Amino acid sequence: GTNMWGFAATVDAATGTAYLPIAGPAHNYYGGDRPGANVFGNSVVAVDAETGAYRWHFQTVHHDLWDIDMSHAGPLLPVTAPDGTHHMALANVGKSSLLFVLDAQDGEPVLPVEERRVPPGHVPGEWYSPTQPFPVITPPLSRTTMTYQDIVSPTDTTPEHSAACHDMWDRAGGFINTGLFTPFEYHEAGAPPRSTIQLPGGTGGVNWSGAAADPTTGVIFVNAQDTSLVGWVERVEGDTPYSFDYSGDGPLTEYDRASVDGKGPFFSFSAPLSGQYDANGRPVGPSLPCYKPPWSRLTAVDANTGQILWAVPLGEYAELPEGRRVLGNSGSAGPTVTAGGLVFVGATNDRRFRAFDAGTGDQLWEAQLQGNANANPFVYRGRDGRQYVGINAGGQIVTFALEQ
Repeated sequence: GTNMWGFAATVDAATGTAYLPIAGPAHNYYGGDRPGANVFGNSVVAVDAETGAYRWHFQTVHHDLWDIDMSHAGPLLPVTAPDGTHHMALANVGKSSLLFVLDAQDGEPVLPVEERRVPPGHVPGEWYSPTQPFPVITPPLSRTTMTYQDIVSPTDTTPEHSAACHDMWDRAGGFINTGLFTPFEYHEAGAPPRSTIQLPGGTGGVNWSGAAADPTTGVIFVNAQDTSLVGWVERVEGDTPYSFDYSGDGPLTEYDRASVDGKGPFFSFSAPLSGQYDANGRPVGPSLPCYKPPWSRLTAVDANTGQILWAVPLGEYAELPEGRRVLGNSGSAGPTVTAGGLVFVGATNDRRFRAFDAGTGDQLWEAQLQGNANANPFVYRGRDGRQYVGINAGGQIVTFALEQ
């Protein structure tokens, strides 16, 4: 079955409509026991906010085998489509990093969407959707492809990190990738390693809280991260599930995902910056992605046309050499845009809170926080009449205001 694990439904008080972000059906990486498109899974479902009566749905992924569902339905905003028609629209973007601009009344795409052929896999008993929906105009907002030439070079990060990444590629037997919706390779017991790399991975793309919208311009602001999942699907032997948290709990399925690093969902194409591992195989020091940066970016998209207006790296790594640090540091949460033309965002793992010019993408301000701010900023007017911006960082609310 499916659920709504996401934190953010969208409600239109004027029409009494609630827009629900429905997750992918279980199990994440094997769907032989749920053949078909799995209607309502990976979908925005619009219902009557008072009665729950169904109004419409739009499915963003057919028969999800990658855990690329959504955590939010998206913001509402008025747009004028390229054909001159006016719509109240819902701007939906999830872990896949594909942007769908939908008419809020009936769920029909405001900007064109087409079904494209995608490759099938070879897991016994699996059902593969022959096509997936893609926006025609707006490209994916995060990395979706990977080749050997895309591995970081010594000048992208460090020589030690680059060497460790090349070694991981070799240990994994190379990586298969044909773009978004590449199916995980089937691995038979005893066969040599041959791995799939999925981009974006199961954490996105775009994750918690999604996009912010300026209703006066029709522009949306999205921070998307480049993450990956690597490995294959294999037959599960015995009666112990490949659990989400490695506890051995959870549903048992006939097939599940694993890799050269073991069983479980979170192995990615990353390596220690030091290039070293301890005696237990754990990285020494921080690990960074093995594909070329930027690894996270803040993007402005005109929802009227689907065109990208600007995109800038979001976040930095202090551990990297000077001049190579602002490569995008991934995290979860969304931005907030103000009427004054500022985009505030935390959503990085470098303990920073930043403000950008909504028109140009130029960074205007940043503050050091006591913890990572994996939450959306909020803006309010205080009792003293001043305007404040705040964010939850490390379990504490931190607020800022202009000097009086």
